[in-house]
Amino acid sequence: MSTVIKTEPNAFKDQLAVRSWKLPLTFGALALFAILVFAIFGPDGRATFRLSQDGDAWQLPDLVLPAKPVGILAAAGCVALAILSYLQTKLEGRTRRSVSNAFTVLFVLGLLVWIIGGTKSQNITLVGLFTGAMLIITPLVFGSLSGVLCERSGVVNIAIEGQLLAGAFTAALVGSITGNAYAALVAAAAAGVLVSVLLAAFSIKYLVNQIIVGVVLNVLVAGLTGFLFEKIMKIKVQGVTVYNDPPHLPNLPIPLLSDIPMLGPMFFRQSIIGYLMLVLVAVIWFGLFRTRWGLRVRAVGEHPQAADTMGINVNRTRFINVLAGGAVAGVGGAYFTLVAVSSFSKDMTGGLGFIALAALIFGRWNPIGAFLAALLFGVAGNLQSILSLAVTPIDGQFLAMLPYALTILAVSGLVGKSRAPAASGEPYIKG
Repeated sequence: MSTVIKTEPNAFKDQLAVRSWKLPLTFGALALFAILVFAIFGPDGRATFRLSQDGDAWQLPDLVLPAKPVGILAAAGCVALAILSYLQTKLEGRTRRSVSNAFTVLFVLGLLVWIIGGTKSQNITLVGLFTGAMLIITPLVFGSLSGVLCERSGVVNIAIEGQLLAGAFTAALVGSITGNAYAALVAAAAAGVLVSVLLAAFSIKYLVNQIIVGVVLNVLVAGLTGFLFEKIMKIKVQGVTVYNDPPHLPNLPIPLLSDIPMLGPMFFRQSIIGYLMLVLVAVIWFGLFRTRWGLRVRAVGEHPQAADTMGINVNRTRFINVLAGGAVAGVGGAYFTLVAVSSFSKDMTGGLGFIALAALIFGRWNPIGAFLAALLFGVAGNLQSILSLAVTPIDGQFLAMLPYALTILAVSGLVGKSRAPAASGEPYIKG
């Protein structure tokens, strides 16, 4: 006679569950910081946030917050969420993300009020903060979308910086020669594709290490554009740099939508490149997660052997995606010379290609997530520029490093699992 022992499924799951103390310990340390800095030693002034600019069709009243009380409330909320994460150390999925998001919002609110309340001016224009951030956000989004297309198919694109720089240089040169901004935009996309051809050929066909290829391409493009800049673009005819005077793409406000407070100036008073950025975020997300093409791309990036078994040409799929990513990054580079500055200078991308990689990781290899991460990075960068002109209780370099610190926290799993496609960076050799 045999005895059957029944095991409760939930009890079995509990035995397998491993308690993670990373989240409560991190939240506890940040909550202690909030108590000391925001609540106890917080400024007694007021933080004024301007929600409208002069000339806006709809004027919103300023948001005035007392720094000390808001700091106390933010610290109390951070403490409560830290305790919640301590009592429930098995937080997973949406619950974990909800607690993390709520803690982040409270902590950032307390930090902003503490910074602004401690300055002499004690006010900041939120519309100007966000619209100014678009100068950083737009090329970041194009770069991160390029990374999404490449890494979802299994190719690590370290060459985003080189693709952005090639696009910026080519747009300036072709735009100066033709006088047509749209021809310059197409040429910038072609320059990004050309860099991607080298990346794809060496990493996919010749199986060279993808990280090394990307780094070499960045150095190659930086040196080549710098050399051509010195030899071609500095030539002046009657005091004018003939080959470094590209046309400017104007902003095209969308009626009614551009008058929406906060969102209107940020998203609906853009150039054609800005609107293309918004369209590409939606199109690439839909393509990757709602179409057969996207399913095949993700299969190639996750398990190329299985995809090959199903009849998918793995290396051809990767090659096409890398070229598409190069075109996207090239257009992002054109933003520098056709919208932001209207001229080219050496190394003008300033490392934004590497920041785009950080946004890609922070956004979990998702187009929408990468877009939101780029928003965070851009706002932090612009906030640093604004506060550098005022006397603040915090060093601007701290704000500059904050997005990267958040990326490290995301990768370490504090706000949920952040996992790259399984076959990313692995060359595929058909057996």
